[in-house]
Amino acid sequence: MKTVYLFMVSICCLLGMTACGGSSVRQKPIQSVRVDSVIANSDKSIIQYPGRVRAAQDVNLAFRVSGTIQSILVEDGAYVKAGQLLAELDPSDYQIQLDATEAKYKEVKSEADRVIALYNDGGTTPNNYDKAVYGLQQITALYQHHKDELAYTRLYAPFNGYIQKNLFEAHETVAAGMPVLSMIGSGTPEVEINLPAAEYIRREQFSEFYCTFDLYPGSIYPLKLIGITPKANVNQLYTIRLQLQPGDRPVPSPGMNTMVSIYYQDSDVNMMRVPSGALHHADGKVWVFVYSPETKTVQHREVSVIRPLSDGKSIISSSQLRAGELVVSAGVNFIKDGETVRLVNPISDTNIGGLL
Repeated sequence: MKTVYLFMVSICCLLGMTACGGSSVRQKPIQSVRVDSVIANSDKSIIQYPGRVRAAQDVNLAFRVSGTIQSILVEDGAYVKAGQLLAELDPSDYQIQLDATEAKYKEVKSEADRVIALYNDGGTTPNNYDKAVYGLQQITALYQHHKDELAYTRLYAPFNGYIQKNLFEAHETVAAGMPVLSMIGSGTPEVEINLPAAEYIRREQFSEFYCTFDLYPGSIYPLKLIGITPKANVNQLYTIRLQLQPGDRPVPSPGMNTMVSIYYQDSDVNMMRVPSGALHHADGKVWVFVYSPETKTVQHREVSVIRPLSDGKSIISSSQLRAGELVVSAGVNFIKDGETVRLVNPISDTNIGGLL
């Protein structure tokens, strides 16, 4: 009897110890998260880049021959019209050269005309005729060349515009092709920006262009695409040129800074928008956690980030994700794949701070 009693006591102790041990095991609490919907990126997207206004025409003007500057006829900032005389070289040497060539030309032409007339009457040989014709052609070309050189001692405005700067003064000697005046056109200005390769490859999707200026708040300037350089510069950027469209807005001056907005349509059907807080970076990959209302669990899916947006969202691409699905937007760093979670109730406009 005593043996049975001791056995029963031992059993009770073991059961009590088991019960105590079980109560010490703590279960992991269910994490609270917020979710947001995946949005199809069907609307137009916008990218912005700083740019600079430049003149539609901006050239350095130079004489085509060398010489000593006789006169500069315009001042910095002056408005000039196409064809207006801007500067002159001393033409003395070129005039003397032309006069000598002209005298030689008249002599050769007179002799050539006599030989040609004789040849037509049968009074000379074909060899004399050929020499006369070729000699006349040679002196004619030289005569025209020297007339052109004399004309090149005058520098004219190639278009309507403004003199930006005089680079030389009168009585200074310049070589052929050396810039003497810089000039900008008075036509509609252009805007120039530089695009990285990531945006250059989607250039066919660009649809609209606008720019704004801090000096003209509230004014939006539409732009027309002129062209994009097919080769990157030393900084691996592609230059895009845009023309300001006419309107009743103030006309910006060359050199002004501006912000250019480019609207484009994404062609990738797998592109979507998700809150930037939904992106979880781990093991060199990017994941989002998709929430299932039926099972109240989350499953991670790999995505590729295209670019962040200024509204707190990011454009992503994924073949595993669909528009309308719910993704965890807050709490992604505290959950794991397949885990059960609890949704945080959205805070109403009258429940400031979530205190109610």
